[in-house]
Amino acid sequence: MRKTGILNSEIVKEISAIGHTQFLIIGDAGLPIPKGIKVIDLALKSGIPSFLETLEAVLDEMVVENYYLADEIKSKNLCLNDEVKKMAGDLPHDYISHEELKKMSEQAQVIIRSGETSPYANIVLVAGVNF
Repeated sequence: MRKTGILNSEIVKEISAIGHTQFLIIGDAGLPIPKGIKVIDLALKSGIPSFLETLEAVLDEMVVENYYLADEIKSKNLCLNDEVKKMAGDLPHDYISHEELKKMSEQAQVIIRSGETSPYANIVLVAGVNF
């Protein structure tokens, strides 16, 4: 068993295996999962674990080059948008339509499903390198 960090062995394995410019998605409980894409379902009940708890744990483990949020988050969930930006610090980011984000999910290495039930709580994390 690990002493610190993510204890979920599947998440640790996926973060270790992801290559530069590949990406994973952390999604809310309602994000559709495309057929054939691996999902790690953490959702226990509404809000548990939260999107932000899940994001914080992954950001602590993964080298992230940049990220994408749905443009709709700026008007439908501004508080969450602001929290993500605060948590991600100076990481470059961009906004895409929610439809584009769902289309990107078809190419994700893995989708981590949280128990979040607030609108547009989804993020694409693009892997960087640590050298």
